[in-house]
Amino acid sequence: MTKLTADYSLNKLSDAITLELNHWQNDNKVQRLWEGDASLWTSHDEAQWLGWLTIIEKVLNELPSIEMIKNKIKTEDITYIVVLGMGGSSLCPAMLAKTFREIEGSPQLLVLDSTDPMQIHHLENSIDLKKTLFIVSSKSGSTLEPNIFKQYFYTRLQLALEKQAVGDRFIAITDPGTKLESIARAEHFMAIFNGEPSIGGRYSALSNFGMVPAELMGIVVKNFLQSAEKMRQACLPTIPVKDNPAVQLGVILGVCAKFGIDKITFVVSPDIQALGAWLEQLLAESTGKMGKGLIPIDQEPLGKPENYGNDRLFVYIRLEENPSLDQDAKIKILEDSGHGVLRLTLANKEALAGEFFRWEMATAVAGSIMGINPFNQPDVEGSKILAAKLINDYLETEKMQKPKLLFSAEGLQLLTDENNTKEIMAKLIGEPSLETLMKAHLSRIAPGDYVNLSAFIEMSEPHIALLQQSRLLIRDAGKVATCLGFGPRFLHSTGQAYKGGPNTGLFLQITAEHAQDIKIPGLNYSFGLVIDAQAEADFEVLVQRDRRVLRVHLGSNVALGLQQLYELIKKALK
Repeated sequence: MTKLTADYSLNKLSDAITLELNHWQNDNKVQRLWEGDASLWTSHDEAQWLGWLTIIEKVLNELPSIEMIKNKIKTEDITYIVVLGMGGSSLCPAMLAKTFREIEGSPQLLVLDSTDPMQIHHLENSIDLKKTLFIVSSKSGSTLEPNIFKQYFYTRLQLALEKQAVGDRFIAITDPGTKLESIARAEHFMAIFNGEPSIGGRYSALSNFGMVPAELMGIVVKNFLQSAEKMRQACLPTIPVKDNPAVQLGVILGVCAKFGIDKITFVVSPDIQALGAWLEQLLAESTGKMGKGLIPIDQEPLGKPENYGNDRLFVYIRLEENPSLDQDAKIKILEDSGHGVLRLTLANKEALAGEFFRWEMATAVAGSIMGINPFNQPDVEGSKILAAKLINDYLETEKMQKPKLLFSAEGLQLLTDENNTKEIMAKLIGEPSLETLMKAHLSRIAPGDYVNLSAFIEMSEPHIALLQQSRLLIRDAGKVATCLGFGPRFLHSTGQAYKGGPNTGLFLQITAEHAQDIKIPGLNYSFGLVIDAQAEADFEVLVQRDRRVLRVHLGSNVALGLQQLYELIKKALK
């Protein structure tokens, strides 16, 4: 089911891949994985996080309860469902919403996973509050973003519906016994669906976190899960390793990581392109720790063979029912030139459920080969804790901590810390200016690096297009992989790899003034303050991890600022 084509570097890996597959067969490792043998990884708590192996049956048993809610919202003229979540609780619903879009006779599913005020403003303007159901989704029940989203929209609904209690327009998805579950009961939410405590957020796609929104948006989950169960059966210990699709994939990923081929570049058919964002989190948060990691590259447009270094593995996920002929042609050129391509073929969109299971198990296998715990996320918590502290400090002092101002001109500011300032100034040629300082920062790129654009702004199509242009300039000039993440969303996913993975990232953090801010009801701060604190916390943790980072602060006209940034990078790379 997985086809790996020959390439300049993967030819020499064929023996290593074969040897590792033999180890998994001869050492009974698949059986040990299914039995929860923590010694496959780091002998810590891994056995406590394998509930995803058996979740399908549990969800099928709970479907009648979900279907009752589905029928109820039809009678109440609900036309929009909005998931309020972050990371593992939002990425699967977001992928399903983009892939299946509006299903006739069912509400439209939308996802809010940004604290940017304009993102919230535009989402609210795109729905009719009186016809909207909100799903508050948080495994821990204490995640900052879903909680403040809920506070905001609860108040907005009170005004729109002209009534004090509006809990009947909310559903909670959370683990048993959380604070969110208590609030949901006290405020008489329409329904509460529990998560499985033995499943981490990024492994939760096939659990209630993914399947409740799926069923409510009109996907027939009973049918959708058939491909997941088929894949699960193909990955049982009774299946020889050579025929096990998840183990094959995981061994290839793990061996590639050991040989420095760690930029896993997803090329996904347009109709299912949103799968890439879900895969990004799964790989980055699971493997990026202890100075190791697979760095996922999503939505980087395909270029010419000479644009790439020898640290890439291209994973081509092709939708058989509607493939892209352009992607087919470009992938063929990459193969013919000697680049490594792993091909996975999906018959239709319904096969995505099978891919969830395949990649979850493959990631666990890769983690075993890499010698890490694929189920924890130690470096995600650092940014969360620091962001909360910065908010509290602001409430006391009314000042937000910022990096050192390096240079300011034309409405743009360049900021960084003391150590990065020294390194950038050591690379400086000529007098300090926006162009020379950006050139000095980008000159720190080395072979095998990746460049990450971290944008703490609204994730809109115009903004994405401008940032995509900038990342391609960097890729083509430096022959390095590039990533694009929007904060605070990426903090709950790829942020783990950027801070805990290999120190091969060069970071360009992008922030902006807020043209409009939104107060959070019941709190004495705003969404603008939250995203500012999250950006600052991200910056500080990167600095603590000795990362190469420069912040570009834009004015309140974000589109204009991003155009200026593109022109600046273009000049700097000449």
